[in-house]
Amino acid sequence: MEPVALPLGRPREERADAARNRAHLIDVARRMVAELGADKVTMDGLAERAGLGKGTVFRRFRTRAGIFLALLDEEEKHFQQRLLSGPPPLGPGAPAVERLVAFGRARLEFLLEHMVLARASLDPSQPVPLDESPSLFHVRMLLGEACPDVAATGPLALQLVAALEGPVLLYLQSADGPDLATAVDDLIASWQVLAERVCGVS
Repeated sequence: MEPVALPLGRPREERADAARNRAHLIDVARRMVAELGADKVTMDGLAERAGLGKGTVFRRFRTRAGIFLALLDEEEKHFQQRLLSGPPPLGPGAPAVERLVAFGRARLEFLLEHMVLARASLDPSQPVPLDESPSLFHVRMLLGEACPDVAATGPLALQLVAALEGPVLLYLQSADGPDLATAVDDLIASWQVLAERVCGVS
């Protein structure tokens, strides 16, 4: 049985009207991205299209990047569900090393599929909270099972997860165009080499 992260205390329930506004804003923002492109979506434009006050939008998302972060978070929930209960090797039931390799492949494919949102959600003024991410928890768990001696220190999992996040987005951005698919294939192959060598698989 795999460990499950337990929340500390009971989360505060979202007010019904706040929950409705959030769902409405996310739906409108998703349609705006599809119609206009991410670069044309603004806080003011979202408020006008959604028929809500600007203050409501700013309180919900704080920054323009927060709009795309919320959209990406919706997709992340589906991705995490695949890790928890999807078919192996990404989901439970395969050896830890195979799951680690499958995770890197799936994560890179996820970033490629949601590249527009992932790029737009990057806010240079804000740190990336990798130490709180579900991906970090997942990789740490798999390392602990596959190679407990090597994984004794937490920073190894952090370094591996970092290799699949911000820097990869910058690399893929420079490879945009016909070379993008090749760049992703090369990254997937490199991730497999990295994961297997870390875990002592020859």
